[in-house]
Amino acid sequence: MNMSCKTILVWFRKDLRIHDNEILTEAVRKGDFIIPVYCFDPRQFEITPHNTLKTGFFRAEFLLQSVADLRQSFRNAGGDLIIRQGKPEEILPELVSQYDVHEVYHHREVASEETGVSALVEDALWKQKINLRHFIGHTLYHKEDLPFPIHSIPDVFTSFRKKVERDGMVRPCFEDPGPMKFPDNLEGGSMPSLSDLGFAQTEPADERSAMKFKGGETEALKRLKEYFWEKHAVKNYKQTRNGLIGADYSTKFSAWIAMGCLSPREVYWEIKNYEKLNGAGDSTYSLYLELLWRDYFRFMFKKYGNKFFQKTGLNGKVPEEAENQKELFELWKNGETGVPFIDANMRELNATGFMSNRGRQNVASFLVKDLKVNWKWGAAYFEEKLIDYCPANNWGNWAYIAGVGNDPRVDRHFNILKQAADYDPHGDYVRLWIPELSQLNDHYVHQPWKLSEVERAEYQLKSYTDCPCYLQSIKTPEN
Repeated sequence: MNMSCKTILVWFRKDLRIHDNEILTEAVRKGDFIIPVYCFDPRQFEITPHNTLKTGFFRAEFLLQSVADLRQSFRNAGGDLIIRQGKPEEILPELVSQYDVHEVYHHREVASEETGVSALVEDALWKQKINLRHFIGHTLYHKEDLPFPIHSIPDVFTSFRKKVERDGMVRPCFEDPGPMKFPDNLEGGSMPSLSDLGFAQTEPADERSAMKFKGGETEALKRLKEYFWEKHAVKNYKQTRNGLIGADYSTKFSAWIAMGCLSPREVYWEIKNYEKLNGAGDSTYSLYLELLWRDYFRFMFKKYGNKFFQKTGLNGKVPEEAENQKELFELWKNGETGVPFIDANMRELNATGFMSNRGRQNVASFLVKDLKVNWKWGAAYFEEKLIDYCPANNWGNWAYIAGVGNDPRVDRHFNILKQAADYDPHGDYVRLWIPELSQLNDHYVHQPWKLSEVERAEYQLKSYTDCPCYLQSIKTPEN
């Protein structure tokens, strides 16, 4: 390679897209050649201290699909995506030497494990006198455009929202990088399989899944277009967003955003384009607020760091815990608490890797407030199972529900039966995920313990309704 040419290595992590990607656009603009790289870091597939997987089956499958789609984009552009299995701090310096790289670009993360890997990479590259250049590209608002420094961000979301809406600004999306030049001798490497990542076998998709998620920028942009412009589902988002069944009650963008196949800024400007043609309303504003909540938790992680991973959270208090919490936790995670609305949601999560926002709030509240189980166990279980997991959203929301996060109401507590009646009034969702209750009428489907002994025997429900946990669910305040 001509030594006068500038070669930039683009290290992809949670930014698996070509569009609105500053590190790629900048690398193409400033470099003569680019070398795109993705590393399957074995630490992302380890067992956590909570005895859960860092990455479960459904997210691993989605990740593989997303990386494969990104590779195809680079191949279509005349190059390739270098794929390696191993630690980035070992792999990237080797590639720097092999391809005479002048600089490495990547997007900065906020959670400690991810920032720790960046620091290791930076140290390793520094020994080669190579700069690791950091970019900020995971949020809707750039931190430099906020009306306050990170350390002064309000600890209550409403205060944050009002100031940001008044004084903040969302930058335009970055232009597509245009023609890309790659070295002639790129050694792309092979894609790992699920078994290479530690998963014994593929699992057939559950036909009841709210949506058939497939990873990748191609599918993300397809879903964006479908949701806004083909189905106009955004028009009714506020009315449908607490739904439980089907693809279009919510956007389902979260998995693609979490993996970086879709940028929150892209969604924001799609909202603005839709409003220009169809008018603004409560629904488009409600969708914007979901993007803002996501930003908020990321900025809170930047402000408070590892406090979100501690049982005491931000306020130094430990929520009450039951003596038999290990037993109760097993029932909760297996969807066997005996409370149909909780169990249906947990069974959907286990079978598909997805759960509605309404379901997440309810199962989290029930675990922490009713069963009095360590909230961190629930957060770690979600980390393994969720297809759309990201650290700030997951741990921030769990701390919020547990009363140790960004919530002025530390006693937030959901009445599960009221929630079930409000959001699954005819029991359709429960019947979908708990077939053994499918024959019950609306009156009993959420409270099968009210059946007589004769009725229980008739419906063969004795083992389900005898579970000891359910009585606690009817002692909660209304919410």
